[in-house]
Amino acid sequence: MYILDSNSKVPLHKQLYEQLKLDITNNLNVGDKLPSIRKLSTTYNISKTTVQNAYSQLYAEGYIDSKEKSGYYVCEVLFDATVKQSDKIDDKCSQELYKYDFFPAQLNSSDFPLKIWKRLFNKVVNQDVNFGAYPDAKGELALREQIALYLQNSRGVNADANNIIITHGFADSMELIAKLLKQKYSSFAIESPGYHLARRVFANYNYKVTDITVNQDGLDIDKFSISDAKIVYITPSHQYPTGVVMPISKRVKLLEYISKIGGVIIEDDYDSELAYYNRPIPSLQGLDTNDRVIYLGTFAKALSPAIRVGYMVVPNWFLDEFAKSYDAHFARVSVATQLTLAKFIKDGHFERQIRKVRTINKKKHNLMLSAIKKYCKNYQIVAQGAGLAILITPTKPFDYNRLQELAKYNALKIYLTQNVTNSDFKAIRLGFGGFSFNVIEEAILEFSKIWKLSFK
Repeated sequence: MYILDSNSKVPLHKQLYEQLKLDITNNLNVGDKLPSIRKLSTTYNISKTTVQNAYSQLYAEGYIDSKEKSGYYVCEVLFDATVKQSDKIDDKCSQELYKYDFFPAQLNSSDFPLKIWKRLFNKVVNQDVNFGAYPDAKGELALREQIALYLQNSRGVNADANNIIITHGFADSMELIAKLLKQKYSSFAIESPGYHLARRVFANYNYKVTDITVNQDGLDIDKFSISDAKIVYITPSHQYPTGVVMPISKRVKLLEYISKIGGVIIEDDYDSELAYYNRPIPSLQGLDTNDRVIYLGTFAKALSPAIRVGYMVVPNWFLDEFAKSYDAHFARVSVATQLTLAKFIKDGHFERQIRKVRTINKKKHNLMLSAIKKYCKNYQIVAQGAGLAILITPTKPFDYNRLQELAKYNALKIYLTQNVTNSDFKAIRLGFGGFSFNVIEEAILEFSKIWKLSFK
């Protein structure tokens, strides 16, 4: 039984979200089905939108999965990295006790421009938010206009504010695409190795999923062309997780093929803002002349993952499908957050923030790379030079299970590339973004000890 207080200053959807999350982590098991939106709405006499917003947040954070025409289920990914409360008493390495956490997609909290954000937030709440009006389902026009300008100038995207949809992050974007394309398409291809969440979303909507090998220059287009897939998800600017970049010539070839079959490319511009040595190649979408590309981005790495804002640049035909859907009846991110972000970009703060984050994390990247070279042996760098992590693999027979056991015993939190699509690819993802400068070398020194002991 959840306790919801309509008189509280905390919004009802946030209250419900917090209590559901606590229930999931303490009481529920992987695969347990959550109550339907209708049931929770009726039981607690709250709107369906309130329940939907709570579930959307849980979904975006990886606590639950959505299955078409079935409902929401507790997600196994959560339990790969989370221990139930009842087990924490005996666990030496509960989250609070990790000496070093190498989370591969994390910024340091001190990097966020909190004072500026609070000042802008208070200003828009007092002056700009119309609390008597329904918000635009595609997102606030002010934010969409600023994103369009940013993408045109920085990524060469053919972006118009009317063709941008604001989402609650990557997972929300992918689910919306999968849902709206289901009437026309039934097959989906993804890079292998690639991002597991993209694969899972389309699998949950009962698409036939095909894994396409990644070569030294990106997706193997020849193998893609002999599959029956007409939708393909790619990360061409910095392939996840291998780090390879798809050259212009191959992008043009892929666009020609996708146009020929009437298919769709989902371009995830992964890590494009955080390239430390090479200027990223302009977007694939900017080369598209046939409206075959849906372009995805978020503010998670350049600004903050906590604000949960993503966006899609979509063709006009996709907007037509969106307009006919249930999703076109409600906004996906709070108006106050959207307008604060719009002003943050317009006033030049976002451009300065990108430069700051890139400078800081380039230094952290180089510190970690230097420490790896200094303390570790028998390794190969798989991906580096962009993003918030360095990926390494062993060059001699290695026991990954042993590494994980030693990491737990020594209070180190490490991350393997287990969240990739069906592939034999294995690597250790050593994140540096969440560390302060002065602990990176000692963190790698500690890691090197368990690395050395994990060789067979």
